[in-house]
Amino acid sequence: MSTILQFLGSDHRACDDLFALAEEAAGNKNWDSARGLFGKFQAAMAHHLAMEEEVLFPAFEERTGMSAGPTQVMRMEHEQMRALIADMAAAAAAGNVSAYLGASETLNMLMQQHNIKEENMLYPMADRALGADGEAVLHSMQAVGR
Repeated sequence: MSTILQFLGSDHRACDDLFALAEEAAGNKNWDSARGLFGKFQAAMAHHLAMEEEVLFPAFEERTGMSAGPTQVMRMEHEQMRALIADMAAAAAAGNVSAYLGASETLNMLMQQHNIKEENMLYPMADRALGADGEAVLHSMQAVGR
């Protein structure tokens, strides 16, 4: 079985790949493709954030007693990401390349910094804190939205 770091790190890369494909299509004003790819990215991000917020963060907080620590910061950044994704959705619907690319540039910087924090700090902490229970947490995350 994989670790939380491996599982969610891999999911980060899958989301990043969809993001890049959608951004490229929008930059080329290929809106049919951009909207479809953006929809896939938006769904993948919603799923990723739900796995963390509904399963991982509560399990980590319960195990460590830290509810005002790293998970609080991650939740705040998730809200910032959701706002930017909403801006991108509006820009895609309107076919506004400059608005889409502006929001996507900001989101990309935020996501990359966020992912580094999760992959270098939070996920390894969660793997250590959850220990043998990590496998059950992984199964619960895989079941989110299915």
